[in-house]
Amino acid sequence: MTKLGLLCSIGSGLGGRCCSISFSTRGFQTTSFSAAASSAKMSTEFYTFGPYKIDPKEVFFSTPLSYAMVNLRPVVPGHVLVCPRREVKRFVDLTVEETQDLWLTAQRIGGGIERFHKASSLTFTIQDGPKAGQTVAHAHVHILPRKDGDFENNDEIYDAIDAKEKELKGKLDLDKERKDRSMEEMCKEAEEYRSLFVLP
Repeated sequence: MTKLGLLCSIGSGLGGRCCSISFSTRGFQTTSFSAAASSAKMSTEFYTFGPYKIDPKEVFFSTPLSYAMVNLRPVVPGHVLVCPRREVKRFVDLTVEETQDLWLTAQRIGGGIERFHKASSLTFTIQDGPKAGQTVAHAHVHILPRKDGDFENNDEIYDAIDAKEKELKGKLDLDKERKDRSMEEMCKEAEEYRSLFVLP
């Protein structure tokens, strides 16, 4: 039997539940799990981002396959990352299920972050491999809320991301501690974002 898994969240009208839908040659089957259980679990575990442990306080959203965290060196206010939970170096190495969940999570996070920052657009970007500017060997999506005039030339944002990634790599190579923004500042930001994604 061939399956294609699709994770989705079901709106608050259905009690804030999440489900996994598996399609096969015989139809589909759903399995539900509680979003509340996911957030309870989220607060007690560490996440990995390449070789680094991410404090759960920096994570503001998670699913069984992905998580969203605040950025150590944001290019613009609201610049966040969405990562697969499994440590996968390259986007091309994600499973179908991980790819679906990563992009559905990025879509949801992007919408909330855009509204929160009163932005008018979003930039979603992936640096897939060292030659593309990836400095942490863990696939991840950058989400940046965009406003009029944030960059003189729209494509300058990619140069800014590359510059921040290079600065971060240099910092992490010299000092394995994550010290750029204070933990307090990042936790406060994550807490604000966390409230955007709590289902009633």
